[in-house]
Amino acid sequence: MADDLIVRPLLPEDVDAAEAAAWAALSPLWPEEFRPVNDAVRVARGRARVAHLQQTDPGGCWVGELDGKIVATALALIREDVWGFSLFGVDPEHHGKGIGSRVYAPSLAYGDGTRAGIILSSEHPAATRRYFLSGFRLLPCVSTAGVLDRRGLPAGLRSRPGDRLDEADLATCAAASRFVRGASHERDLELCEAAGGELLVYPGRGFAFHREGSPFLLAALDDEAATDLLWSCFAAAPPGGSVHVDFISAGNDWALAVSLRCRLPISADGPIFVRGDLGPLAPYLPSGAYL
Repeated sequence: MADDLIVRPLLPEDVDAAEAAAWAALSPLWPEEFRPVNDAVRVARGRARVAHLQQTDPGGCWVGELDGKIVATALALIREDVWGFSLFGVDPEHHGKGIGSRVYAPSLAYGDGTRAGIILSSEHPAATRRYFLSGFRLLPCVSTAGVLDRRGLPAGLRSRPGDRLDEADLATCAAASRFVRGASHERDLELCEAAGGELLVYPGRGFAFHREGSPFLLAALDDEAATDLLWSCFAAAPPGGSVHVDFISAGNDWALAVSLRCRLPISADGPIFVRGDLGPLAPYLPSGAYL
């Protein structure tokens, strides 16, 4: 136990250090081929994520400070009475000292009284133990990743580029988000776009954000629309490029069907932890940052 650890709210001036601590913890889990080529882009996106949540959810954002240095970061958000755990990491040099539990506690408490909660977890044993013992139930997940076989791409897709400032597109996004997880993503759409995401919309039925063909958020009202959106993400991938689809949970076989048509192998992922009154979590590929 680090007896001199200070656990305190994240402040605007902490953003750079908090991002760095989280990246030190999580970077070994991020495959090299899916990181931005330019490290400055990765840092800018990470800092924007931390700064955004510090502004929207200051009560959910906490850091652990040891000898004047931020060594742990825990960020939580609340959207329409659904709590989500967005980012958590302890600098590897300080593992095994009880720091993670102490920084996690106030972020978790931020969600007290909300009707539901969701966490996208790594496979790290300490993380999965912590979340399960916090009262969440576990949903096993898989992911798919690899070089896209474009011969599987169908013609006649109906999804199109979206505009988050367009009222109809925004209404589609809100309806799909509320259907799958019980809360809109509206407050976070601008940051999804700023993080390099391209918005696709199946009018009236669903939306997705992707980077170079890899979806990082997809929600729809039905499997047909979700399938079209995932195909449309893949169609936007550069020729010969690799893509990945993460956190595919039960009820989302449509995502496996599309991936396997493009010869992407399946591997273990997640899990997702949930509690309370969420939606069906399908058709849904959650965002790592905004759930």
